[in-house]
Order: sequence, then C-alpha cells, then structure tokens
Amino acid sequence: MGRRKSKRKPPPRRKLIQNLERQFNCPFCNHERSCDVIMDKLRKIGRIVCRVCQEAFQSQIMALSEPIDVYNDWIDACEETN
Repeated sequence: MGRRKSKRKPPPRRKLIQNLERQFNCPFCNHERSCDVIMDKLRKIGRIVCRVCQEAFQSQIMALSEPIDVYNDWIDACEETN
C-alpha cells in the first residue's frame, strides 16, 4: 500500500520590497540623481541639497516621513513661488 498525498500547500512566496530612492533630480539645474536627502529624525528636519548647483531646502518631518516626502515638499514650494 502506498502513502497518501499530503494536502499541505507550500508557503506563500515573499513579495520583493524595493527600497525608495534617496537621490532625486534637481528642479533647478535638471541634473539627474544630484540631490541627496538627509533625514534628521531627532531634530525632525529633512534637508535636501543639490551637489551640482548647491541649491538647498529643508522642511519639517514626522516619524513616518520618507525622503520622497521631503522632495515632494520641495517641488510644491517651487511651484508656489512660480
């Protein structure tokens, strides 16, 4: 007599989580991946600086903020002034 087949399913595959970008395109000099974001969670300040044109921006952050949030704040501030 043979064994019965197991009805146990294989474990589900893990979804691959991609890391968010920390370098962005500069809206002033249009260089790609030239802006670096520095997140200071203790002081609750996010700072973004372009390495090419030295343009800088900083904004308030929360505990759940990501670098893309600081970049979006910068883009929104640029659109408000224009």
